[in-house]
Amino acid sequence: MTSNFFLRNTVFAVGIALALAPKFVLAESAGTGAVHGISMYGTPALAADFNALPYANADAPKGGKVVFGNTGGFDTLNPFAQKGSAPWQMRFLMAESLMGRSQDEPFSLYGLLAETIEVPEDRSWVEFTLRAEARFSDGSPVTVEDVIWSFETLGIEGHARYRNFWQNGIEKIEQTGDRSVRLTFAVDNREYALIAGLRPILKKSQWDGKVFADSGLSEAPITSAAYVISDFEPGRFVKLERNPDYWGNDLPFRRGTQNFDEMRIDLYGDINVMFEGFKAGALSTYREFNANTWETGYDFPRYLDGEVVKSEIPHGRPSGMTGFALNTRRETLSDWRVREALLLAFNFEFINETITGGRQDRILSYFSNSELGMQAGAADGLVAELLTPFQSHLVPGVIEGYELPVSDGTERNRKNLRKAAKLLTDAGWSVQDGVLQNNKGDTFELKVLLRQGDNEMQSVMDIYAQALDRLGISLIQEVVDNAQYVERESLYDFDMVYMRRDLSLSPGNEQRLYWGSQAADQTGGRNLMGIQSKAADAMIETMLNARSTEEFNAATRALDRILTAGRYVLPIWQYDVARIAHDKDLTYPDYLPLYGDRATYFMPHVWWSKTAE
Repeated sequence: MTSNFFLRNTVFAVGIALALAPKFVLAESAGTGAVHGISMYGTPALAADFNALPYANADAPKGGKVVFGNTGGFDTLNPFAQKGSAPWQMRFLMAESLMGRSQDEPFSLYGLLAETIEVPEDRSWVEFTLRAEARFSDGSPVTVEDVIWSFETLGIEGHARYRNFWQNGIEKIEQTGDRSVRLTFAVDNREYALIAGLRPILKKSQWDGKVFADSGLSEAPITSAAYVISDFEPGRFVKLERNPDYWGNDLPFRRGTQNFDEMRIDLYGDINVMFEGFKAGALSTYREFNANTWETGYDFPRYLDGEVVKSEIPHGRPSGMTGFALNTRRETLSDWRVREALLLAFNFEFINETITGGRQDRILSYFSNSELGMQAGAADGLVAELLTPFQSHLVPGVIEGYELPVSDGTERNRKNLRKAAKLLTDAGWSVQDGVLQNNKGDTFELKVLLRQGDNEMQSVMDIYAQALDRLGISLIQEVVDNAQYVERESLYDFDMVYMRRDLSLSPGNEQRLYWGSQAADQTGGRNLMGIQSKAADAMIETMLNARSTEEFNAATRALDRILTAGRYVLPIWQYDVARIAHDKDLTYPDYLPLYGDRATYFMPHVWWSKTAE
């Protein structure tokens, strides 16, 4: 499938960001009333009478079973609470939202639990009308009361990712009809109407007399989605079965999706054991992140016999950021010179050759590989105008231009290590008896938090430790189980931690959560680096309130400069293609959406079993 797959999508993969970049209009049409969908800018691509999503096979057969593998464990069945850790897939499978996102557009939503959405020209409020047929898995209707309770509960007791919107974005929420609910926003923000449409909706009565935040393994949310939990064993597996009475079976947005009768998530101690499970046939699918292993490590019997197929699925979104986040809350790492020294010591070229055979390109910036990425050289035009007022607060490289250090590819990396040593000296550190110390006599120790079973990242850190040792820095790998990892990450109890942030062609309010000052000290937040930058905050606000493509692109490129030159992350390789090995029985449509790997990797979404045919 792979070669034909790529040929069909060459045009898709090249220049997609420019072709499908957000289209801006100065104002939305006023007085149009309730509509079937909404886009961040302009109008949705699909008409009200669309039959199915363009990347779904409307005639896909139902049936079959698929088994996924995760590393780590789980101690809760409620993926919407802050406490505990649930299998990551459950966040997408255990509840539906008022609207559903199309993976074939930068940011467009279509009615799911809600049949219509209405916004005024200024988007100061949004009103949803629920579908009369919308039901929870126990057969009860989804009501306005459930919607209001879900917003309130998630905003107060739910995961940190839901709280800012409720606490700072919503002025009031009220019932306006038997099946309609309106949210009035506290501030001017064009994206809030879409964010509201994507909030999971839970069943209020299920939690009467119970503490939502402490649900643990005793309570799984009653869902309005297609799958329900039928069995589980703590730390071992979760089994989900498709509800034959799922209310949305004939909904155009769901047609051709949610095709498997049974899905199972098996837990493994580490990724190597999980791969062995896949090779033996215990798993239906395995996502390969190492390009070298993809090329050289699939010589096991099931693949050689044709029982396993390798598929490569490209996407058209920005590279995002994958790497090791540096916690600037630590005094040692608050100095940009220290962070630059750590980047110089991070010999990516040698690491890449050792781990992937040099087959994977490095991420160059947060929005690289798209029209939203920063341009090489000094800032100019509107980007420079946006950055200049903050010039005195910016680290070197933001305005002048910055590129990640490149080594000579040898293990010793002498030239870059000499530069690193000078920067550390300038920052007040010196080597005494082979150990880097400051004038207080404090030694430079760097502790990296790693998840148990993440052997590849441990291998990266093994190589990095040798380089840091030459600078007198001691790198300590703190490998912990999943529960400890989640807790410590939530409390920012690390010097360095692995981080991955997917970014879209329509970045919005999530940027505040990722790099905004307000989120820097929020427990359980996503600003792992602890960035507190007036310039970054200003660029995010400019993005959110932009009224033209030029202004939006300039603000995003300026933000990209601030983040990249801020030296907050040691970037590693990008994942511009999803490499998915799977049973030959599993397949998916030929048509690829804009967010190709995202739509197709969530296999319940559009994949199906050939056996079911």
